[in-house]
Amino acid sequence: MKIATIDLTTVTGWESFHELFAQLFDSPDYYGRNMDAWIDCMKDFAVGESSLRLDLKGMRALKTRCPEIYEALNECSAFINYRSAESGGDSVIALCYGHT
Repeated sequence: MKIATIDLTTVTGWESFHELFAQLFDSPDYYGRNMDAWIDCMKDFAVGESSLRLDLKGMRALKTRCPEIYEALNECSAFINYRSAESGGDSVIALCYGHT
């Protein structure tokens, strides 16, 4: 399992959210900076590592500051696991909030 620690305190909107993930996961130039593209990139990365745990710092503050991003992050991660289960696989992505 690959573990990635992500500091969400710099996320102030969709642009900064996608920029952060694009940099951390070395997304291709054609990364669409939307949640459909995020799902594709994260799924590919997680499957390539056999699984991925995202240790998310600042999640509580993100929920207050950008509730739509907070919800999308949870829903899209769950969707990645749902699609994996639908094809007979295991969950491939886990979110860890810690105490932040």
